[in-house]
Amino acid sequence: MRRIMVTGARGQLGSRLVQGAQDAGVDVDGVGSADLDITDADAVADRVRPGTVVINCAAYTAVDAAESEVAAATAVNEDGPRNLARACARAGAHLIHVSTDYVFAGDADAPYAADAPTGPRTVYGRTKLAGERAVHDALPTAQIVRTAWVYSGGGTDFVATMLRLERERDTVQVVDDQIGSPTYAADLAAGLLELARTGGRGVTTLHATNAGAATWFDLARAVFAGVGADPERVRPCTSAEFVRPAPRPAYSVLSPRSWADAGLTPLRDWRDALADALARLG
Repeated sequence: MRRIMVTGARGQLGSRLVQGAQDAGVDVDGVGSADLDITDADAVADRVRPGTVVINCAAYTAVDAAESEVAAATAVNEDGPRNLARACARAGAHLIHVSTDYVFAGDADAPYAADAPTGPRTVYGRTKLAGERAVHDALPTAQIVRTAWVYSGGGTDFVATMLRLERERDTVQVVDDQIGSPTYAADLAAGLLELARTGGRGVTTLHATNAGAATWFDLARAVFAGVGADPERVRPCTSAEFVRPAPRPAYSVLSPRSWADAGLTPLRDWRDALADALARLG
C-alpha cells in the first residue's frame, strides 16, 4: 500500500482515515468536496494516480432531504462513484467504496449477509445501491464496504446530539423500535485501512460495523451512562411518534461474515467502542 487517496476527507470517517494513514507513514491524498467534485468526471480522472488505493467516503447523506433532492443525491451517490471507478480502471488504481445498510429493506429478523437481497425504501438508499452497481459495472474488482450507524461523537452525529441533549434537557425521548449496530468511525477507519493494506482476499462486497446490536434508545442510554448521567432520563418512544420524511429501517444489523471471510480483524463490541469514544472526547 504505497499511496491512498481519500475522498470525503473532511467528514467523520474520511478525516480518521487520513489521520490513520499518516500515522502509519502512508502517503495519503485527502480530498474534500472543495478540493475535488467527484461528480466531475474529468476532474476525477485528473486526480486518480496509478497504483493508488482510493477510498471513497464522499456521499450525500442527508437522508430526509434526499427525498426531495433526488438529483443532488443521485449525482453524489451514483454518478460520483461511477466516475471514481472508471478513473481507477483507466489508471490501474484500486477502489474501496463505502456504502450503507439503507440498501436493504430493513425488515429482516436476522443480520443481513453481504449477498442478501436488497430493497431500499428511501431515495438515499436507492441512490447508494445505484452507486454500488455503477462501481462494480465499471470496475468489477472494486470493493464495496457497507456500514451503519456511524458516529464520532463530534458535530451533529447521534452520539454528539445525545451528549448535547444530556446537558440541555432533563429528559429525552428516543426511538426504541429500530435496531442496528452503532459503529465508531475510528474503528471503521482502522478496518478500511487494513482492507486497503491486505486486499481482503479479493472479497468484493463486505459488511463492517462494530459487533452487537442495539436500538437508538439503548445507544442513548449508554451515552448518558458513559458520561455519568442517569440513563433513566432517556425515555423510549416509537417510530410512529417520531415521523420523518424518509422511513428508517426497523432492523439493519449487518452480518460480519463477509469481513471474516476476507481475513480481516473483527471490529470490537459497540459498547467497548463507545466507551473508548467517550473517554477520548472527555
